[in-house]
Amino acid sequence: MFTLSAHEDTFTRDNLPAPELWPEIKLGEFVYPDRLNAGYELTDAMVGKGFGNNIALIGNGRQRTYKELADWTNRLAHVLVEELGVRPGNRVLIRSANNPAAVACWLAATKAGAVVINTMPMLRAGELGQIIDKVEVEFALCDTRLIEEMEAVESHHLKRVVGFDGTSNHDAELDRLALEKPESFECVQTGQDDVALLLFTSGTTGEPKATMHFHRDLMIIADAYAKEVLEVTPDDVFVGTTPVAFAYGLGLAIFPLRFGATVTLLENVGPHNLIEIIQKYKATMCFTAPTAYRVMLRSMEEGADLSSLRVAVSAGETLPGPVYDEWIAKTGKPMLDGIGATEMLHIFISNRFDDHRPACTGKPVTGYEVRIINDAGEDVPLGEIGRLAVRGPTGCRYLADDRQRAYVRDGWNVTGDSFMMDVDGYLHFAARNDDMILSSGYNIAGPEVEAALLSHAAVVECGVIGAPDEDRGAIVEAHVVLAEGWAADDATKKALQDHVKAKIAPYKYPRSVVFIDALPKTQTGKIQRFRLRAGG
Repeated sequence: MFTLSAHEDTFTRDNLPAPELWPEIKLGEFVYPDRLNAGYELTDAMVGKGFGNNIALIGNGRQRTYKELADWTNRLAHVLVEELGVRPGNRVLIRSANNPAAVACWLAATKAGAVVINTMPMLRAGELGQIIDKVEVEFALCDTRLIEEMEAVESHHLKRVVGFDGTSNHDAELDRLALEKPESFECVQTGQDDVALLLFTSGTTGEPKATMHFHRDLMIIADAYAKEVLEVTPDDVFVGTTPVAFAYGLGLAIFPLRFGATVTLLENVGPHNLIEIIQKYKATMCFTAPTAYRVMLRSMEEGADLSSLRVAVSAGETLPGPVYDEWIAKTGKPMLDGIGATEMLHIFISNRFDDHRPACTGKPVTGYEVRIINDAGEDVPLGEIGRLAVRGPTGCRYLADDRQRAYVRDGWNVTGDSFMMDVDGYLHFAARNDDMILSSGYNIAGPEVEAALLSHAAVVECGVIGAPDEDRGAIVEAHVVLAEGWAADDATKKALQDHVKAKIAPYKYPRSVVFIDALPKTQTGKIQRFRLRAGG
């Protein structure tokens, strides 16, 4: 049963899946008022709770308190409503790298009752046009340094593109319009189940899907995972490489702002300088992908001071056991592996501070329950690999997309991941369903082979796929980036094959080894195995 919507533009609610195609939503303890605006809750409400003088955002050479963030977003919200004509329910696209201005624009649009689409700075006009046409975007806010591709978009839906200054100069059209606006704004009284955010996902390949997330969902991911697992306090300082345009990176902004903590948003952050950034800003929480942690470990200088760090969060891809082991050995700091999905909005299975181990994803976050099922939807025995099904307070809602029927089965979200649950209820990732390799009748999980390879000193990074084979159907093929000093020759190939045979069942060893200079990856650090399969 929906609350009364505040959206004058009803596009998103009109394009929700039919009720019978929804997953079962189990809100449990996550109870919110009918009127809920996530933008207000993360800014003005925090000032009202006494966090006004706490540092909310760090970036581009300055710090902003919660009071300054509330005032800033209120002025921007006035511009959106009074100068641009944004109405509740209109879609507003934001194009920017990670910086405080991008977060301010997102929160301001949310306060105005708009539905926000955060996008990656590397998208080109054609890709932006696809998004704009699919969700009928009327307004775009764009960092002026990235505006060329935005202005090249051809779409009859797009009414207005307004530039903002992603640096600290505030010298662009949106910023100048905001200067004369009041520092208070009457936020739109959106319903808790009004759509606040659209996130796009395409999985490994295919036409992008728009996932639809309510105002309450933005609160739930903080009040569940961030509160229970991360135990966020106002003293925490977040850093990370993950773009806020992605579901995993969204936590970089929402989690600290929900609890009066601080987020450092830097455009030039990467695994090459993340150790330095942790030291400089006394970060307590680090968010990035396993491949980035691997690079960090390789570049970590003796005497690096990580004393401020409380936790390294790893998600976006499975965390290989050797990376976990090396991190613990070198830093002594906990590393918490977790798994989420764009459809679920954030992490729903995780290790805990007092309960984490290698090659284990942990247990469900409070409010979520999981099953491991076969293709018929039946539970598989403990210890056997099957498909991961999950349900809880968030769930998949694709915007006008027939693929909803495939993702949701009998009220459960079937994520596309293969897992095993042990007798103690711990969950162990096997592979993405499309990364399972069937070779001579054996099911082989690519990530398990990758973990074995990564435990060899010669291997910096690797990606494992199934390569077609006339006799076996498929063989395990490893694409390997070698460490300095190792030759890309037959001797190294044999050494790696023998190493894998000694670490895991011999039939899983890579019969083909391809040495490459770099792995193809997404901007969040995920290895693009589909490109390896395609020969790219």
